[in-house]
Amino acid sequence: MSELIDTRISCPYCGEQINVVVEVLEECQEYIEDCQVCCRPIIFDITADLTSEFDGNPTINVRTENDTY
Repeated sequence: MSELIDTRISCPYCGEQINVVVEVLEECQEYIEDCQVCCRPIIFDITADLTSEFDGNPTINVRTENDTY
């Protein structure tokens, strides 16, 4: 079952606060979405515990393409 999370993040490039909707499909996933302000690619790393009934929020980390993970 997928879960949609509406959250606010800070762009790792321009620093602007933007609202994003994250779809949690797996326990660990990574995807890229462009910043709505500066249009640079933000890498999202999402970790969630899907073994429970999703009573906790997933962990969402954002980084630039040049940041090491």
